[in-house]
Amino acid sequence: MNIWTIICVICILIAIIAYFIHKRKLHQAREQQRQILTENISHELKTPVASIRGALETILMHPDMPETQRRQFLERAYHQAGRLSNLVEDISTINKLDEHSTFYNRLEVDIYTIVDNVVADLSLRASQLGACITHDVPKHLIISGNYTLLYSIFHNIVDNALNYVENAQIHIQCTNQDPAHIYFSIVDNGPGVNAEALPHLFERFYRVDKGRSRKAGGTGLGLSIVKHAVLFHEGTISAQNRIEGGLEFQFSLARRARINNTQ
Repeated sequence: MNIWTIICVICILIAIIAYFIHKRKLHQAREQQRQILTENISHELKTPVASIRGALETILMHPDMPETQRRQFLERAYHQAGRLSNLVEDISTINKLDEHSTFYNRLEVDIYTIVDNVVADLSLRASQLGACITHDVPKHLIISGNYTLLYSIFHNIVDNALNYVENAQIHIQCTNQDPAHIYFSIVDNGPGVNAEALPHLFERFYRVDKGRSRKAGGTGLGLSIVKHAVLFHEGTISAQNRIEGGLEFQFSLARRARINNTQ
């Protein structure tokens, strides 16, 4: 066996060892992320579960409680049950996007229809909060995408602004188009967020104002779902404070997927 053969064998062995070391590190990183996510989920579940249990225990322990007070405790339990349901649904969506992106099929979807539906669906809540939602999206703006995920992008960003901005003025706009992608921005007139918070906005369970977001029924997963949904549609997303005030989300969506995912 000559020296070059020995060197080749050694290089192959080093490559194999490096591969398995890299694979092990990836596995360890995934396990660590999974553990962190599990701990976060457990923490988030404790609050609504404890609130529901506390309200029901109070009712059971005080059978002679006045009807008005009983109703208050039942409404509290009902509200927290709704929050719990939203949390479970959002966790399910995140898991599907993480592990089973092929669960979501792609069809021809009109972005104008999606945005129009989002504005209509949130109009009552916006009116109650003294907010206004407008959009400038051209009709028949067709892409190959998943309706549910695309709806969640626009809905979650607008809903987030309604949670945080008093008397919000929210505008959705198609800012540009090219042969491969369509570009959008969603802006509000709020105070924006601290510069330190901007890099964390799309992290799971991250809240700029924890108390306020929970009070509004937020799960802390809305913007994380937005990011994953944008990535599913082969786009990018970022958030920045506007010079004139407010927060702006800029994102792109591919007109056509390179890989057609079907159920």
